[in-house]
Amino acid sequence: MKGFAMLGIGKTGWIEKSEPKCGPLDAICRPIAVAPCTSDIHTVWEGAIGDRHDMILGHEAVGEVVEVGKLVRDFKPGDKVIIPAITPDWNSVEAQAGYSMHSGGMLAGWKFSNFKDGVFGEYFHVNDADGNLALLPEGMDPAAACMLSDMVPTGFHGVELADVQFGDSVVVIGIGPVGLMAVAGAAIRGASHIYAVGSRPNCVQIAKEYGATDIINYRQGDTVQQVMEKTKNKGVDRVIIAGGDVDTFAQAITMLKPGGKIGNVNYLGEGDYIKIPRNEWGCGMGHKIIAGGLMPGGRLRMEKLASLMETHRLDTSKLITHRFEGIENIEPALMLMKDKPKDLIKPVVTIKW
Repeated sequence: MKGFAMLGIGKTGWIEKSEPKCGPLDAICRPIAVAPCTSDIHTVWEGAIGDRHDMILGHEAVGEVVEVGKLVRDFKPGDKVIIPAITPDWNSVEAQAGYSMHSGGMLAGWKFSNFKDGVFGEYFHVNDADGNLALLPEGMDPAAACMLSDMVPTGFHGVELADVQFGDSVVVIGIGPVGLMAVAGAAIRGASHIYAVGSRPNCVQIAKEYGATDIINYRQGDTVQQVMEKTKNKGVDRVIIAGGDVDTFAQAITMLKPGGKIGNVNYLGEGDYIKIPRNEWGCGMGHKIIAGGLMPGGRLRMEKLASLMETHRLDTSKLITHRFEGIENIEPALMLMKDKPKDLIKPVVTIKW
């Protein structure tokens, strides 16, 4: 089979590989909708997780089951399925401890395009199929459903990590697709004021549609100063970091109230240390909590998020700005994520077999 792969740091291309083999608990799928991710950019062009050679990229997909292992109970060839970006080993001790995304070691629930071939190939392997596949609801657009594999659960997990409660004031730093889903998740969770930090006009508009009450344009002044002015120097209850870099945490700490929480779901691709300002952190005693986490994966998560779309509480189609058809267009779609034109939020490639 062919797949679009990371050849080495800074290098990508199409390669030929053997088709994956199906274990007794596993499934083999072929993609019908895939989406490139900024994480792919960090991985390839920043070497964020180290060098990888001839590793097929991609971790966001809706697919069709072509083979299942003999112990798989709930899925069969021909089923259309949503595949989460994070596919834990559900019998691991880490999963039993409540941290399935780290099954087998830190971040090891993230298999696709980390240490295992991803979904940008003609076929891909899914471990623990009964625990990691979810049926695509009838009539649901596969491209829109593809957002459930990573963008929605990552943004929503930022909301969970920040522990957003009814009436909380929330800052969302970065309103790319993950940040937009953090805005939507905060609104669903009952936040009052939602301050969305970003500048691109289309992202600003979609952020408002998802529930942002205020836009903080970092190009028009210091982010912290703008937030403090809007909150009468009180700061906010929660901060969700969905963009930025290692210096962004200093902003988050400064604008956070004592007793507040920061939820980070931003993939930090560069930098050795995160800077936390001592005074603004209350000299270490300000009860300003920082939580960073990889999104939960698995079947139940996908089914619950799909139900939000079925009941029209969430519309992920707003994230899709560029649509491609055909597996050969995975490469230009990925390059869009690398180049980030101003009108881009998220590209999706649909594939017919």
